[in-house]
Amino acid sequence: MKHDLIIKGGKLVTANETFSADIGVKDGRIATLGENLDGNDVINADNKLVMPGGIEAHCHIAQESANGIMTSDDYESGSISAAFGGNSCFVPFAAQKKGESIAATIAEYDRRAETKSVIDYSYHLILTDPNKEVLDELPSAFERGITSFKVFMTYATRVSDAQFLDILTIARRHGGLTMVHAENHDMLSWMSNALTQGGYTEPRYHAPARPSLAEEEAINRAISLSKLANAPLMIVHVSTPKGAELVARARMDGAFVFGETCPQYLFLTRDDIDRPDLEGAKYICSPPLRDIPTQEALWRHIAGGTFSVVSSDHAPYRFDESGKFSNGHDVDFRSFANGMPGIEMRLPLMFSEGVVKGRISLNQFVGLSSTNAARLYGMLPRKGTLAIGADADIAIWDPNETRIVGDMHDAMDYNPFEGMKITGWPTTVLTQGQRVIDAGKLHANPGDGNFIPVSYTHLRAHET
Repeated sequence: MKHDLIIKGGKLVTANETFSADIGVKDGRIATLGENLDGNDVINADNKLVMPGGIEAHCHIAQESANGIMTSDDYESGSISAAFGGNSCFVPFAAQKKGESIAATIAEYDRRAETKSVIDYSYHLILTDPNKEVLDELPSAFERGITSFKVFMTYATRVSDAQFLDILTIARRHGGLTMVHAENHDMLSWMSNALTQGGYTEPRYHAPARPSLAEEEAINRAISLSKLANAPLMIVHVSTPKGAELVARARMDGAFVFGETCPQYLFLTRDDIDRPDLEGAKYICSPPLRDIPTQEALWRHIAGGTFSVVSSDHAPYRFDESGKFSNGHDVDFRSFANGMPGIEMRLPLMFSEGVVKGRISLNQFVGLSSTNAARLYGMLPRKGTLAIGADADIAIWDPNETRIVGDMHDAMDYNPFEGMKITGWPTTVLTQGQRVIDAGKLHANPGDGNFIPVSYTHLRAHET
């Protein structure tokens, strides 16, 4: 066979095995795994690792916050930054507004994405107004190939427990997965009010205003609701040891529960929120940054399999009046835009601090960065693996390249991980066999990425 592209000389790494072979790409898919292949184009991967491209499954792109603040990254800048960080596909959120139909929400995000993204993409649907009409309309999202839904247990966009159960039940019936931001809203409100009334308003008080106990209570309640509905559930951005233990215990007990954590909880602490001159506002995210013992506990849970994925929760708001200070500078911690960037840093950080330092294996890295997300969100076997017939979504890594982290390729004016020393970096990223990033340069154009419809039919077997 004459291939369109050959990747030769590299060590191939999947979530399950590591082996030497060349990859032959034909019509955007992996056609051959073998030796001495023939092709029109060749990428030499000598001394490099060849892995499935990353799948960033938790990011906020061209999305308004609950307060109406637009993220700094649209689908062009966000996808470019993701690609430079080793990702060949991402799944941002399509956020329903109060009173908006599912069809209108999806149409709006199609408009924002379809001529912009340089890599393939799908959506998770955020449900903020699950009234009867919306719930009746929800199956239409499955027909479109959108089968994961996010709900909040805090903020003005939170759902009640009864609404949560309704969404879980519909998702289960159609083979979908519900994601949840788990923090107890009343606990957070009570703590925030007590602190601000006492004059404790600086950015550093964001952390004590969102205590670990608020996350733990909400995770426990969310798991209980998923058990009642007998429905699969993903607990996103788990930031506490006890929250992770609740996920691990539920999984050991046979509950259909999955967990996710994020790099900010592994590499940053609440000391960063305490930086002077409002610099701490850069590090305001929810759940908040914790401490070093928490980092160590979360790494143990990553190694032990509690977490299926490590995602960035990229929520980019610039350090100016368009983002963090949209409500002004002389405000309390509740009024700074909530979130931080990280879509480009997720995989280099995990490789350097996870693989290089021996916390996780190469195969675990591939699972956490790509394969598990593909499985959970309905893209496997099309994406997330190096197998004949799969999309040629491939990331080639130089495991020895060392960098000091500086500016990224997003639309942000700061990088919360700036100054860290990283070993291991992606040098080439392909989406469906086409170069997106190669030798530090962008080779794709806005609109080259395609919407990927997904199906969860394999999850229906768990319904009783």
